[in-house]
Amino acid sequence: MAESVLVVCPDCSGINRLPRARLGEGPKCGRCRARLFQGVPASLDEEGFERQVARSDLPVLVDFWASWCAPCHMMAPVLEQTARAREPWLRVAKLNTEEHQGLAGRLGIRSIPTLILFRAGRELARISGAMDGRALGQWLDGQL
Repeated sequence: MAESVLVVCPDCSGINRLPRARLGEGPKCGRCRARLFQGVPASLDEEGFERQVARSDLPVLVDFWASWCAPCHMMAPVLEQTARAREPWLRVAKLNTEEHQGLAGRLGIRSIPTLILFRAGRELARISGAMDGRALGQWLDGQL
């Protein structure tokens, strides 16, 4: 039997089991029918964060940001480019620290933007500050 992976829907947080070999074929959520990989960072709330990080078999890169943060806005196109280039092998997501201060506090977010890479519910690495796409790609390659 082909190896399967769990993928969490960025729209409804439904959990989907897919053959790893078919991830690149544009799969849709079994619950809401949305595309599982949309080429843009998924916006998370606390529940969505918990589901994406704990239940997905894919590594998840989460950008902790705020609307007033200029470096965070500079990172937005870099993260969109990363999502387009690395999906379906990596989920890219964003969490607004103004709206979810409790979660940001529990994770020890002290400066923004902060990027945390998770796999199987555990933090693999984190980095703070704005960077270009090349630097982010090198950092990710060194972690995965």
